[in-house]
Parts: sequence; structure tokens; C-alpha cells
Amino acid sequence: MELLPAIDLRHGAAVRLIQGDFAREQDYGDPEALANRYIDGGARWIHVVDLEAARTGVRHERAALDDIVRLAAASSVRVQVGGGIRTADAAAELFEAGAARVVLGTAALEDPGLATRCARRWPGRVAVGLDYRVNEDGVAEAQAQGWQTGSGRSVLDLLDQWAGEPIGAVVVTAVDRDGMLEGPAVESLAALLLRTDLPVIASGGVGATRDLFRLAHVQANGRRLAGAIVGKALVERRFSVEEALAACAVSV
Repeated sequence: MELLPAIDLRHGAAVRLIQGDFAREQDYGDPEALANRYIDGGARWIHVVDLEAARTGVRHERAALDDIVRLAAASSVRVQVGGGIRTADAAAELFEAGAARVVLGTAALEDPGLATRCARRWPGRVAVGLDYRVNEDGVAEAQAQGWQTGSGRSVLDLLDQWAGEPIGAVVVTAVDRDGMLEGPAVESLAALLLRTDLPVIASGGVGATRDLFRLAHVQANGRRLAGAIVGKALVERRFSVEEALAACAVSV
């Protein structure tokens, strides 16, 4: 299982939101320094999100993102970028800047065909981001506009429309667990593996290396998770990148 340390960008700083709430933001300073720490620890991927772009569709963090991509490229580390990518031209711009993979979130919900067209143009380099909250009916409802609005659609149902397409990954975030450090939604992830043949990357809730160990052991239909995104726990040094990589690499 691949480890993807996360850097969320807002106003030029590395920040973390609690449960996707922009009013509950924690500032962690220089994103370039954070990227260096992850690279020095041996990370092979870095997951970067422009938070303002995620809810507005307008890129805000070009300078910080370019710095991270430059640092990563010098160490052969790949960068996955999300937040506000609403057109094929926006995806192309990020690829030209050096991104290895882009994540389409709101755009994929509003125009599933866009994700399909982009995936066919850049096979394996386009991910679909499905962020969800469990609604009052117990359904994992996909969220849009930077987690600000519900889509009215089930994550499981959404996956069906990309069956057989060259999507690089499905990045699934349990919004209510994000930033809480209380553990991932393991049961929901197993259900996703049952529903789709696409690679699944989990995000939200990791607070200790034991959570990564649990994720590495999630299995359904002989398949396992492709990766795990870890944000706050790494930023706050609850464990090191080296320890996280070891947990992800446990033989299962």
C-alpha cells in the first residue's frame, strides 16, 4: 500500500481543516519545509490540495504548488494534485507544471464524462476524488464544492459510471473523520473494493501507525487498497514518514 503524505494549501501556508470546516483551520507554516521533511523521510508520493480552489474552482496556490513540484522532481518523488480542477485545460496545465497525477472532485461529480475524457487522454494519471459524509439515511453521500455541499448521490453508485475506464485511482475521503485522528472508515473501504475494480486510495482518520496497518489489511475480492493519504498525523509528528512507510509495507 502506497503512502501519500498530504499538504493542504491555503493563503500560502500548509494548513489542516477539521472535518472539512474552513472555520476550523490549523496553520502549520511553510509548505516547502513540510515537503522537504516528507521527501527526506523517503516518501514516494506527496498529495497536495489547493483548498480555496476546491470550493471556488479558481487556483490560488500556484507559487506554493510549483515549489513543491520542483522539490519533488529533484528527488524523483511524484506529486498528486487536487483542488479546483474543473477542466481538461486545468489538468493539462498541472501536468505541464510537473504533476504526476491530478484529482478531479467536484468536476467529476458534475460532469462524469469529463473524468472519462481526461482519463482517456492521460491514462493512469487522472484520479477521481469522492469525498463523502454519511447522511441521515446511512448512505455515503458524495460531497462537492470543497466539502461544502452534498451531491445527493451515493459514492457506491457513482463508481459504476467509470467502470472499465483508465482512471488512475479513486481517492475516497471520509470527511467526518478528516483531521480527527480517530481511525479510518475501514468498513466503507471494504465495500468500495467490492464495488469497483479501480485502485482505491483511502483518506481521512489516520492517527497512528496501527491505522495504516489496518488499512493495509483491508481486503475484498482478493484486492487491497492502493494507497493511504495521511495529513494531520504526519504534520504533527505523531509518527514519522519512515514509521508510516513501514506500516504500509507490512506483508499481508
